[in-house]
Amino acid sequence: MKKEILNMKETEILERYLRGERDFRGIDLTAANLIGAKLIAANLSGSNLKEASLARAYLERCFMLEANLNGAFLYGTNLNYAKLRDSCLIEADLTKADLSGAQLHKANLRGAKLSGAVMSWVTLYRANLPGVNLCGANLNGINLRSANLEKANLNWANLTGARLSGANLRGAQLNGVKLEKAFLNGLTLEAIDFSSLELSEIKLSGAKMAGANLQGTNLKDSQMRFIRLDEANLQQANLQGSNIRGGQFIKANLMKADLQECDLRNADLSNTNLNLANLRGADLTGANLRGAYLWGANLDGANLENADLRDASFRDATLNGAILNGAILTGAIMPDGRIR
Repeated sequence: MKKEILNMKETEILERYLRGERDFRGIDLTAANLIGAKLIAANLSGSNLKEASLARAYLERCFMLEANLNGAFLYGTNLNYAKLRDSCLIEADLTKADLSGAQLHKANLRGAKLSGAVMSWVTLYRANLPGVNLCGANLNGINLRSANLEKANLNWANLTGARLSGANLRGAQLNGVKLEKAFLNGLTLEAIDFSSLELSEIKLSGAKMAGANLQGTNLKDSQMRFIRLDEANLQQANLQGSNIRGGQFIKANLMKADLQECDLRNADLSNTNLNLANLRGADLTGANLRGAYLWGANLDGANLENADLRDASFRDATLNGAILNGAILTGAIMPDGRIR
């Protein structure tokens, strides 16, 4: 027979817990008052805790698989390493809750309050978080792969080392967000504003960022293979040492950008503004620079082997030690003003 749903008062569950019982699966505690309760490592899977008051409760290492916590009051609750896979937390109040290491695979957090919550190393794989408020939250190392973060407030959040590949960030607020070493491979982030942010060592391979604003952004040592940055603004951006092999920058603004030692093999930089850019030691083997502007650019020691340089302008650029074997220079304006 299917296990009968239990009904008990708050005092009963606490008494049973004190006697050593830990299995409370399927329990009905709708609107229960369990403020400050200690239920460490209890099994509350499939339980109904809708609109329950669990503020400052101790629920670390609890099993709460498929639990109903819709509208629950979890202010300051300790949920360290709690298992909340497939749970419902719609409009739950998790303000200042400690969710460190919690597992929230496929959890529904629509409309939940997470302001000030501690979420280091939380797993939110495929979680539903549209419009959620994570402003200023510590999300260091969080797993948000394939999560729905549409219109989420991530302003000033710490997403260092976060895994966001496959996530939906359409309309998300990202002012002042920290994304060093984060994984954003394959994301669609067109026209997004990442200007002046710290994005060093970020993973953006295959990302679609046409029209994005990355002016003054630090992208040093990043992985950006096959990224799409057509018509993006990367003026004065730091891309030093980044892997941008096969990237697409058609008509992008890279004026005064630092591209030293970058891997730009087979990149499409046609009609791109690279005036005064630093490309010292960059590998541009097979790159398309047709019609690009490189006035005053530093290309000392750059590898331009087999690159398409037709109609490019190198006026006042430096090319000391640059490799031009097999490069197509038809119509290019050389540093001294001569047209090839």
